[in-house]
This record gives sequence, structure tokens and C-alpha cells, in this order.
Amino acid sequence: MNESTQPPSHEIEVRARYPECDPMGVVHHTVYPIWFEMGRTEMLRAAGGDYRALEASGVFLAVVRLEVRFRRPARYDDLLRVRTELLAAGPVKIEHGYAIFRGDDLLVDGRTTLACLDRDGRARAVPDDLALSAGKRPPI
Repeated sequence: MNESTQPPSHEIEVRARYPECDPMGVVHHTVYPIWFEMGRTEMLRAAGGDYRALEASGVFLAVVRLEVRFRRPARYDDLLRVRTELLAAGPVKIEHGYAIFRGDDLLVDGRTTLACLDRDGRARAVPDDLALSAGKRPPI
């Protein structure tokens, strides 16, 4: 895949905190979608977007599909890298992919589909500026 066809991506670091772990020191499975959300939020911010401004303008992004694949456990105090990629942006949906690494080891990967909604919870078009900041990926 050459650089012009690679999906837009963004990375953040997170450290597994004590309350995110079970009694054996393993990160609980419910934490990974939170880290996915953090990755999406920071990817949008890096592209000049802002969830707060979106919601103030009546644009809401709801997760309508979530997939998580657990490969290896993360443990208390691990420093992790969360990579978020925009996979596709359609008229009313945006799809992201995620990979969480400890060093070079892939621990977890996943995907989400977000639906763009209005204040009443009805589907609405993804705003042009959001689609542009998302990199104009193939439609879904």
C-alpha cells in the first residue's frame, strides 16, 4: 500500500491504570472500547475537529457497531500505543479500525461504526467538514 492509499491514522499512548485491571493485574475487557474512544477523539482533535463543537451544532456520533479481538493481555502499568485509523466515511456512517500495542506486540484490535445523528436521534448526513477531516475515505 503506498502512502496515498493508506488510511488516515493517529496514535496516542495510554498507561494501564490500577482501577482498569482485575485482581490479577490484567486490563479488564471493558476498558478497550474506552481507549478506542480516546483514540477517535484525539484523531478528530489532531485533524482540527472538536466533539464538543459538533454536539453544540446538533451533530452526534453514536457507536452502532463495536468489534474487539483480544490477542494478548495488557497488564497494570503497561505503556500502550493506541493506533486509530479511519477506514471509511459514508453519507451517515464513519468506520474506524484500532490496534493496541505494547512495544511491537499487538494486544488488541477492533473496529467501530459510528452513525451520525441529529438531536432527536435520527440519522443525518455527516457534515462536510467532518468528512473532510476524516480524509474522504471510501464510502460505507
